[in-house]
Amino acid sequence: MNGASCIITAAGKNRRMREDLKSKGMEIRHKLLLEINGDPLINFTVKNALRTDIDECIVVLGHFMDELYPVLESITDSRLRIIENPEVDVELSQTLLNGVLNSKYDYCLCLAGDQPTVTTLTMQNLLDQLTNSQDSENTISILARGRTGYLNSAEGLGMPFACYTSLLKRYLSGAEDNLNPILRRMVAEGVSLYGVPGENELELVNINRYHDYLKVLDGLKKLN
Repeated sequence: MNGASCIITAAGKNRRMREDLKSKGMEIRHKLLLEINGDPLINFTVKNALRTDIDECIVVLGHFMDELYPVLESITDSRLRIIENPEVDVELSQTLLNGVLNSKYDYCLCLAGDQPTVTTLTMQNLLDQLTNSQDSENTISILARGRTGYLNSAEGLGMPFACYTSLLKRYLSGAEDNLNPILRRMVAEGVSLYGVPGENELELVNINRYHDYLKVLDGLKKLN
């Protein structure tokens, strides 16, 4: 079906954040439940995505899903769909594939639940760059980390990105890996990779550790 899905992966083990909180004697919490501007981090990410021109937003859960369901279900937008991995202990590629297989639309915006700093404008730019590409069904538009425009390497790159669901189905099926090796394979086999400039450096921060969370809070205050 013509249109766009957003797929948000939120199925990880939360290992590094749990280690940090324990070492600091703090309450052990899922990183996606830490708050940004009064919202759980996962909800902040989802709401940013829902402000783009997407037709559905699929959040894929795995580890700690019982903790994440209650906060996600507070979002009343009918485009939000929450799904579960059939098996909890899987690699990121399989979590993303689960989202892709459940997508109803031709192309998708893919991002991680721990990327609340990716702005709605950047997400929309990723979608627009894809749909305006000459060979959109064989193109990935991806948030640049350095060089922008057409790239000959996927080194250091990952989510967020946008591409056709058919392309992801082909490369994710049977793959059990992190995302970057799959992106490198795609580029090696002729898939076009287009680096879209971000709005600010904060968009490149994934919240894995507690200091990442503090950096994001500080950075958002400065931007506002």
